Amino acid sequence: MTITDKIAGGIWGLLVGDAVGVPYEFAPPQRIPALSKIDIEPPVDFLRAHLGIPVGTWSDDGSQALCLLASLLDHGKLEPRDLMDRICRWFRDGYLAVDRNVFDVGLQTRSSIGKFLAGKPLSDCASNGEWSNGNGSLMRVLPLALWHAGSDEELVSDALIQSRVTHGHLRSGLCCSLYCLWARCTLAEAAHPWNAAMDRFEALFPQGTAQRAEYERSIHPREPDPPKGSGYVVDTLLSSVWALEAGPYESVIKAAISLGQDTDTTACVAGGIAGIRDGVHAIPKRWLNRLRGQDLVAPLLAALLQGRA
Repeated sequence: MTITDKIAGGIWGLLVGDAVGVPYEFAPPQRIPALSKIDIEPPVDFLRAHLGIPVGTWSDDGSQALCLLASLLDHGKLEPRDLMDRICRWFRDGYLAVDRNVFDVGLQTRSSIGKFLAGKPLSDCASNGEWSNGNGSLMRVLPLALWHAGSDEELVSDALIQSRVTHGHLRSGLCCSLYCLWARCTLAEAAHPWNAAMDRFEALFPQGTAQRAEYERSIHPREPDPPKGSGYVVDTLLSSVWALEAGPYESVIKAAISLGQDTDTTACVAGGIAGIRDGVHAIPKRWLNRLRGQDLVAPLLAALLQGRA
C-alpha cells in the first residue's frame, strides 16, 4: 500500500465507521444484532437510533474530525482557538455536517461550546474534573496524526492541547496522545502498532511524571476490564484496540458496534486505525458508496494528501 492509500483509509475509515454505527447508538449490547446482520442499513426489526437521519450519515464525531483537519490545513499548525471556532460553527450552522444537520452533541462538548460562546476564555471552557472524561476529544483527533510531520514529542504535545479545547482532564489528553501514536505506528507498518505506541509513550513519560502515573493508574492497568462500548474515553480507546483484533476493516467495525452504547464513536475510533492498516480499498464499497456528504470530504482529503506527498 502507498501512504496515500493508508491516509485516505484513515479519513474514510473513521467516517464510514461513524456512519455505520449511528443507527445502533444507545442500544445495550444484548440488543445489538448478530455480527452477520450488522450493516449500514440495520435489520428491519431493529429499533434504530436517530430516526429521520438517512442511512450513511456521519455524526458529531466525523464533523469535528473534519473541523480539526480543515483547521490544520488552513493554518499549517494546531490553532486551538480556530478549532473551537469551527466546532462552534458546526454546532450553530452545521459546518461540515451532512445536510448541515447537527443531531448528536456530547454533553461535555456542548458545555464547552456554551461557555465559549458566552465569552469565557478558551482556557476556562473545558471541565477538568475526573468525571469529565468522555470520548469527545478522542473521536476527532485522528486527522492530527495523519497530518503531523513532527517528532513524537511534538505530536503528543499537540494531541494534549487539542483535547483541552473541550476536555480538560489529563486522562482525556493522554488517551488522545496514545491514539495518535498508535495511528503513527500503524502508518509506519510497525509489527505490533499498539505495543509500539505504548513503548513510545512510556519513553516520552518516564516513571515519576504525572503523565506516567495517570497512564498506569487509569489507562494501562495490569488487569484491564473487558471491552465496553461506553462513552468513557478509556473504554473507547481500549475497546478499539480490542476491535482491531477482529480481522479486516469490516470485521473491526462490526466488533466495535457489537459492544453497544456509543456505537458510532467506538466504530469511528476503531475504523480510523483499521482504515490506515488495511487501506482505503479494504472499506466495503457497499458502505463507502452509501456514505453521504462525500463532497465535504474530498477537497480536505486532497489537500491533506498533497501536503504529505
